[in-house]
Amino acid sequence: MAGMRGKQTVRGMIQSMAVICAFAGVMYIFVPHDDSADPTKVVDYRVELLTARRAAPYPVAAPTGLSAEWKPTSVTYKRQDAHAWHIGFLDPDGQYIAVEQSTAPPGKYVPQVTQRATPTERTQRVGEETWQRWEGPKYDALVRTDKGSTTVVTGTASYERLAQMAAALEAASDSASTPSPAVTPPPATS
Repeated sequence: MAGMRGKQTVRGMIQSMAVICAFAGVMYIFVPHDDSADPTKVVDYRVELLTARRAAPYPVAAPTGLSAEWKPTSVTYKRQDAHAWHIGFLDPDGQYIAVEQSTAPPGKYVPQVTQRATPTERTQRVGEETWQRWEGPKYDALVRTDKGSTTVVTGTASYERLAQMAAALEAASDSASTPSPAVTPPPATS
Protein backbone atom coordinates (compact mmCIF):
# COMPACT_ATOMS: atom_id res chain seq x y z
CA MET A 1 0.00 0.00 0.00
CA ALA A 2 2.88 2.41 0.82
CA GLY A 3 4.36 2.01 -2.70
CA MET A 4 1.01 2.86 -4.27
CA ARG A 5 0.69 5.97 -2.11
CA GLY A 6 4.05 7.32 -3.38
CA LYS A 7 2.98 6.87 -7.01
CA GLN A 8 -0.27 8.70 -6.33
CA THR A 9 1.64 11.62 -4.80
CA VAL A 10 3.98 11.98 -7.80
CA ARG A 11 1.04 11.59 -10.19
CA GLY A 12 -0.92 14.25 -8.30
CA MET A 13 2.03 16.66 -8.46
CA ILE A 14 2.39 16.16 -12.20
CA GLN A 15 -1.34 16.76 -12.71
CA SER A 16 -1.20 19.90 -10.56
CA MET A 17 1.79 21.25 -12.48
CA ALA A 18 -0.01 20.62 -15.79
CA VAL A 19 -3.07 22.57 -14.58
CA ILE A 20 -0.90 25.45 -13.32
CA CYS A 21 1.09 25.63 -16.58
CA ALA A 22 -2.11 25.57 -18.65
CA PHE A 23 -3.57 28.38 -16.54
CA ALA A 24 -0.38 30.45 -16.87
CA GLY A 25 -0.40 29.92 -20.65
CA VAL A 26 -4.01 31.09 -20.92
CA MET A 27 -3.23 34.16 -18.79
CA TYR A 28 -0.24 35.02 -21.01
CA ILE A 29 -2.37 34.81 -24.14
CA PHE A 30 -5.15 37.05 -22.79
CA VAL A 31 -3.06 39.66 -20.95
CA PRO A 32 -2.24 42.43 -23.43
CA HIS A 33 1.45 43.10 -23.99
CA ASP A 34 3.13 45.19 -26.62
CA ASP A 35 6.83 44.55 -27.04
CA SER A 36 7.11 47.32 -29.62
CA ALA A 37 5.90 50.04 -27.21
CA ASP A 38 8.41 52.65 -26.05
CA PRO A 39 9.42 51.77 -22.46
CA THR A 40 10.57 55.35 -21.71
CA LYS A 41 8.72 56.81 -18.75
CA VAL A 42 8.05 60.48 -19.46
CA VAL A 43 7.89 62.78 -16.42
CA ASP A 44 6.09 66.07 -15.90
CA TYR A 45 8.61 68.48 -14.42
CA ARG A 46 6.42 71.56 -13.98
CA VAL A 47 6.00 71.28 -10.19
CA GLU A 48 9.72 70.73 -9.55
CA LEU A 49 10.57 73.59 -11.89
CA LEU A 50 8.25 75.97 -10.02
CA THR A 51 9.71 74.82 -6.69
CA ALA A 52 13.29 75.25 -7.87
CA ARG A 53 12.63 78.69 -9.33
CA ARG A 54 11.11 79.87 -6.07
CA ALA A 55 13.82 78.40 -3.86
CA ALA A 56 17.08 78.61 -5.81
CA PRO A 57 19.35 81.66 -5.37
CA TYR A 58 20.07 81.68 -9.13
CA PRO A 59 17.92 81.76 -12.29
CA VAL A 60 16.91 78.12 -12.89
CA ALA A 61 17.15 77.01 -16.52
CA ALA A 62 14.67 74.77 -18.31
CA PRO A 63 14.19 74.14 -22.02
CA THR A 64 11.40 75.70 -24.05
CA GLY A 65 10.36 75.14 -27.63
CA LEU A 66 11.72 71.62 -28.07
CA SER A 67 9.72 69.20 -30.21
CA ALA A 68 7.69 66.35 -28.72
CA GLU A 69 10.51 64.00 -29.74
CA TRP A 70 12.49 65.24 -26.72
CA LYS A 71 11.32 63.17 -23.74
CA PRO A 72 11.84 64.40 -20.16
CA THR A 73 12.80 61.36 -18.07
CA SER A 74 14.02 62.67 -14.71
CA VAL A 75 13.89 65.77 -12.55
CA THR A 76 15.18 66.73 -9.09
CA TYR A 77 15.85 69.83 -7.05
CA LYS A 78 17.98 69.40 -3.92
CA ARG A 79 18.15 72.57 -1.88
CA GLN A 80 20.40 70.97 0.75
CA ASP A 81 22.85 69.86 -1.94
CA ALA A 82 24.07 73.33 -3.05
CA HIS A 83 20.68 74.03 -4.65
CA ALA A 84 21.27 71.33 -7.27
CA TRP A 85 18.80 71.34 -10.17
CA HIS A 86 18.65 68.38 -12.58
CA ILE A 87 16.42 67.62 -15.53
CA GLY A 88 17.16 64.70 -17.85
CA PHE A 89 15.92 64.09 -21.39
CA LEU A 90 16.17 61.58 -24.19
CA ASP A 91 16.81 63.44 -27.43
CA PRO A 92 15.17 62.46 -30.76
CA ASP A 93 18.05 60.03 -31.41
CA GLY A 94 17.53 58.28 -28.05
CA GLN A 95 20.67 59.81 -26.48
CA TYR A 96 20.67 61.11 -22.92
CA ILE A 97 21.02 64.83 -22.20
CA ALA A 98 20.80 66.46 -18.78
CA VAL A 99 20.70 70.05 -17.62
CA GLU A 100 22.49 70.42 -14.28
CA GLN A 101 22.76 73.59 -12.21
CA SER A 102 24.21 74.27 -8.78
CA THR A 103 25.93 76.79 -6.56
CA ALA A 104 28.61 74.19 -5.74
CA PRO A 105 32.22 75.02 -6.73
CA PRO A 106 32.52 74.21 -10.47
CA GLY A 107 35.83 72.36 -10.07
CA LYS A 108 34.10 69.71 -7.99
CA TYR A 109 30.58 69.89 -9.35
CA VAL A 110 31.19 69.59 -13.09
CA PRO A 111 33.30 66.38 -12.96
CA GLN A 112 30.67 64.87 -10.66
CA VAL A 113 27.66 65.48 -12.94
CA THR A 114 29.58 64.69 -16.15
CA GLN A 115 30.93 61.34 -14.97
CA ARG A 116 34.56 62.57 -14.75
CA ALA A 117 34.70 64.79 -17.83
CA THR A 118 37.60 67.26 -18.03
CA PRO A 119 37.79 70.74 -19.55
CA THR A 120 39.19 71.24 -23.02
CA GLU A 121 40.69 74.38 -24.55
CA ARG A 122 37.69 74.67 -26.87
CA THR A 123 34.59 76.79 -26.45
CA GLN A 124 31.30 76.79 -28.30
CA ARG A 125 29.09 79.75 -29.06
CA VAL A 126 25.38 79.09 -28.43
CA GLY A 127 23.25 82.11 -29.20
CA GLU A 128 24.81 85.05 -27.38
CA GLU A 129 26.68 82.92 -24.84
CA THR A 130 30.02 81.11 -24.86
CA TRP A 131 30.14 77.65 -23.32
CA GLN A 132 33.26 75.69 -22.45
CA ARG A 133 33.52 72.17 -23.87
CA TRP A 134 34.30 69.30 -21.53
CA GLU A 135 35.07 65.76 -22.70
CA GLY A 136 34.75 62.55 -20.77
CA PRO A 137 34.82 58.79 -21.10
CA LYS A 138 31.03 58.59 -20.73
CA TYR A 139 29.55 62.11 -21.07
CA ASP A 140 30.61 65.22 -22.92
CA ALA A 141 29.40 68.62 -21.72
CA LEU A 142 28.92 72.30 -22.34
CA VAL A 143 29.61 74.33 -19.19
CA ARG A 144 28.91 77.94 -18.29
CA THR A 145 29.37 79.76 -14.96
CA ASP A 146 27.22 82.82 -14.40
CA LYS A 147 25.56 84.74 -11.55
CA GLY A 148 26.84 82.51 -8.74
CA SER A 149 25.89 79.21 -10.33
CA THR A 150 27.20 76.71 -12.84
CA THR A 151 25.05 75.40 -15.69
CA VAL A 152 26.05 72.11 -17.32
CA VAL A 153 24.44 70.54 -20.37
CA THR A 154 25.83 67.02 -20.43
CA GLY A 155 25.14 63.56 -21.77
CA THR A 156 25.87 60.91 -24.35
CA ALA A 157 24.59 63.04 -27.22
CA SER A 158 26.74 64.89 -29.76
CA TYR A 159 27.93 68.44 -29.13
CA GLU A 160 25.39 69.52 -31.77
CA ARG A 161 22.53 68.11 -29.67
CA LEU A 162 24.03 69.50 -26.46
CA ALA A 163 24.13 72.92 -28.12
CA GLN A 164 20.53 72.50 -29.25
CA MET A 165 19.50 71.91 -25.63
CA ALA A 166 21.63 74.82 -24.41
CA ALA A 167 19.98 77.11 -26.97
CA ALA A 168 16.52 76.05 -25.74
CA LEU A 169 17.28 76.93 -22.11
CA GLU A 170 15.36 79.78 -20.56
CA ALA A 171 16.42 80.87 -17.08
CA ALA A 172 14.06 82.41 -14.56
CA SER A 173 14.03 82.86 -10.82
CA ASP A 174 10.34 83.18 -10.09
CA SER A 175 7.12 81.45 -11.07
CA ALA A 176 5.78 84.42 -13.03
CA SER A 177 8.12 83.72 -15.92
CA THR A 178 8.06 79.92 -15.78
CA PRO A 179 7.72 78.53 -19.30
CA SER A 180 5.65 75.52 -20.14
CA PRO A 181 7.62 72.28 -20.30
CA ALA A 182 9.16 71.40 -23.62
CA VAL A 183 6.92 68.37 -23.80
CA THR A 184 3.52 67.95 -22.22
CA PRO A 185 3.56 64.48 -20.71
CA PRO A 186 0.57 62.19 -21.17
CA PRO A 187 -1.88 62.00 -18.26
CA ALA A 188 -0.81 59.67 -15.48
CA THR A 189 -2.35 56.21 -15.62
CA SER A 190 -3.42 54.37 -12.54
